[in-house]
Amino acid sequence: MPVPLAPYPTPPVPFTPPAANGAQSQLVCSGCRNLLLYPAGATSVCCAVCNAVTAVPPPGTEMAQLVCAGCHTLLMYIRGATSVQCSCCHTVNLALEANQVAHVNCGNCRMLLMYQYGARSVKCAVCNFVTSVGASASIPEQKFNNS
Repeated sequence: MPVPLAPYPTPPVPFTPPAANGAQSQLVCSGCRNLLLYPAGATSVCCAVCNAVTAVPPPGTEMAQLVCAGCHTLLMYIRGATSVQCSCCHTVNLALEANQVAHVNCGNCRMLLMYQYGARSVKCAVCNFVTSVGASASIPEQKFNNS
C-alpha cells in the first residue's frame, strides 16, 4: 500500500520590522487570548500561536484592560465602556474608570485595597478583614469577618 506524501512545508513569513519610529501597540488575540504586539498602521494581526486574525481598532481608539472576575483572563476593551463580557467564561465584568475607584490600606494587614468609589466598606482578599471607608467612616469602624 503506498504511503501518502506530505506536502513541503510553506516557507516562514519573513520578519517585518516595526515602523521607522518603532511605535508598537498591543491587543489581546481573539482566539487564544494571548497578548499580541503589532506595528503602528496595521489593520489586523495574525496570532503566531493559534493563527486567529484579530482586527485592530481604528487609530485614536483608546483601549483599557481588566482581569475577568470569573476566569482571570486579561480582557481589552474600548475605554469608556461600563461593562465587558468575557468571551471565555461569559462573565459580565464592571469596567471602572480611574476616577470611579479609590484606594485604602487594609486595617489589619495594611495591604493596599482598591474599591468602587462610594462603597462603605471593603473586604481584604488576603486576611478577610473588613475596612470601613467613605464619608461615613470619620471614626473607622472595622470588624474581622471570617466568612
